[in-house]
Amino acid sequence: MSNLIELKVPDIGGHSNVDIIEVFIAPGQTVSVDDSLITLETDKATMEVPAEAAGVVKEVKAVVGGKISEGDVIAIIEVGAAASAPAPAAAAPAPAAAPAAAPAPVAAAPAAAPAASGRSEIRVPDIGGHNGVDVIEVTVKVGDQIAVDDSLITLETDKATMEVPATAAGKVVEVKIKVGDKVSEGDLIVVVEGAVAASAPAAAAPAPVAAPAAPAPVAAAPAAAPVVAPVVAPVAAAVSAAIDEIAFSKAHAGPSVRRLARELGVDLGKVKGNGRKGRVTEDDVKAFVKGVMQNPAALAPAAAPAGSGVGLDLLPWPKVDFAKFGPIETKPLSRIQKISGANLSRNWVMIPHVTFNDECDITELEDFRKTVGKEWEKSGLKISPLAFIIKAAAEALKAFPNFNSSLDGDNLVLKQYYHIGFAADTPNGLVVPVIKDADKKGLRQIAQELTDLSKLAREGKLKPTDMQGATFTISSLGGIGGTSFTPIVNAPEVAILGVCKSQIKPVWNGKEFAPRLMCPLSLSFDHRVIDGAAAARFTVHLGKLLTDVRRLIL
Repeated sequence: MSNLIELKVPDIGGHSNVDIIEVFIAPGQTVSVDDSLITLETDKATMEVPAEAAGVVKEVKAVVGGKISEGDVIAIIEVGAAASAPAPAAAAPAPAAAPAAAPAPVAAAPAAAPAASGRSEIRVPDIGGHNGVDVIEVTVKVGDQIAVDDSLITLETDKATMEVPATAAGKVVEVKIKVGDKVSEGDLIVVVEGAVAASAPAAAAPAPVAAPAAPAPVAAAPAAAPVVAPVVAPVAAAVSAAIDEIAFSKAHAGPSVRRLARELGVDLGKVKGNGRKGRVTEDDVKAFVKGVMQNPAALAPAAAPAGSGVGLDLLPWPKVDFAKFGPIETKPLSRIQKISGANLSRNWVMIPHVTFNDECDITELEDFRKTVGKEWEKSGLKISPLAFIIKAAAEALKAFPNFNSSLDGDNLVLKQYYHIGFAADTPNGLVVPVIKDADKKGLRQIAQELTDLSKLAREGKLKPTDMQGATFTISSLGGIGGTSFTPIVNAPEVAILGVCKSQIKPVWNGKEFAPRLMCPLSLSFDHRVIDGAAAARFTVHLGKLLTDVRRLIL
C-alpha cells in the first residue's frame, strides 16, 4: 500500500519569499531521506533543503527562479509501505533537519562585546550547535574599516556555506581567524576599534535559525560532468595559486558551486555568472576551466624553474643534494628526451585523458602473418603485427572521423587524410615516424616503410618531415610484455592506441574453451572531443578488423 505526502519547506528562520536557485528532483525520481530537494538563496547565504521522507516523486511544485516560504509545498511523493518515511507532520520545524538558514539572522546574535581601550570583540554567534566548522574565507584584514553587516568570514559545513556579518562598525585592529581554522560559537573573530554596535533584536533568534544542517548527500544533486576533477588538477593548481580570497567570498554562488570551484582551484571572482541575477553556476565554472585549458599561455610563469624540463611548472622544482645519501652518477638527458619531455608534460596537463582497455582475437591474423612472412622474408622484408594494426587503424579512422581530427578552439578540424604515427624506441629516446596515407597503401608497402623508418630512427637519421603530419599514433610495446597502459595523447591529435604483448588465453566459443591469441588494446583519448561510448565502439570496430583480416580488403 502507498500514499501521497507533501514535502514542505521547514522552518527557515522566519524568512519569506526566498529565491529558489536549484531544483534537484523531477517526476519519477526516487528520493531518500536527506536527499537534496532544492537550494534556496538569500542575500547572505545559500541553503539546501533535504527530503524528510523517502519515495517516488509524483509532482514538483518548486521551480528555479520562483520564491518560497516556510510551509510551502516543494514536491508530492508517493511513499510505499516499505519506505521508512516519517509522517507528514515531520515537516514541522526541527533543529536537526532545518536547512542552513541565511546568516542574515546571525545579526540576531549578541552585539559586539566591549573590550578594553574602546575596542570591541566580534565573536562567532549561534550557529545551531555546530562545533569545529571550517573557515573557508576571511574577508577582512587589519586596518579595514567595516560597517555593520559587512561579511567577516565564511564558514562551510559539508552541506552549506554561511557568511558571518559584522555586528559592529569600526576599524579592524586584530584578526583572530585565518582560512583553514575551525571555529565554534563564541570564538573571537576580530577586534574593532571605535566600534558602533548594531542594534540587537528584542529576542535572540532560536538555534534552528542559524543552523547550517543541510541535507546529507549533496551527491543527490545533478552530478557535474566528470571533466575535470582528476584530469584538470594540474591546471587547477595553477589557477588556485592566484585566487583572490576576498573576491572568491563575494562571488554570487551556492555551496555546491563553491565546493566545485575549490576542488578545481577556480577563482570565483574571475568567473562570469550567467545564472539568475548573475549567479555563478557549475556550467560557468566548467566553461572557465575549459577556457583556461585552451589558453595554457595564460598559466605559464615567466620562466620555468631550471631543471624541471616542464614548460608549465607551478611550483619550484625540488633541489636535493642526492650525494649526501649515497653514491650517484649524473647523466645528461638526450636532446630527444628534453624535447619529448616538455611535449609529454604539456599534453598530459592540457588534455583530459581517458583510457579504454580491450582485447581482440588475432589468432587468424598471426597465422596469416607467418604464412606471408615466409614468402616476404625471401626478399629481405619482415612483416610485424604492427603493419596490420596500422592498416586496420586507418580503416577504423574512416569509420569514426572524430578520431582523425584536431581541436582548434571551438572548432573540430576533420582531416581527409590518414597519416599514422608509430612510436619507435631508439638508444636516444622515443621518436614517432609517420606512415603517410596509410589507407591507400597495402600491407607490403606499410611493412617496408616501417622497416625503413625504424632503421632511420635507430641511426638518428630521420628528417623532420618523416615525423610530421600524423593524425593518429600507435604505441606498441611489441613482445616486451604488459597487459595494458595509458599512452599519452600526442597533441594536436585526439587519440592514441597502445598495444601490449599478445597472449594465449582460453576463450569460450559457445561449446568449449579454446586457446586463442589475444592482443591487449589501450585507447587513450581527449575527452573534450571523444566520449567513452565512442571510444568503446572505435576499439571494438578496430578489434573486428584485426580478428578477421579479410575485412581490411572490403
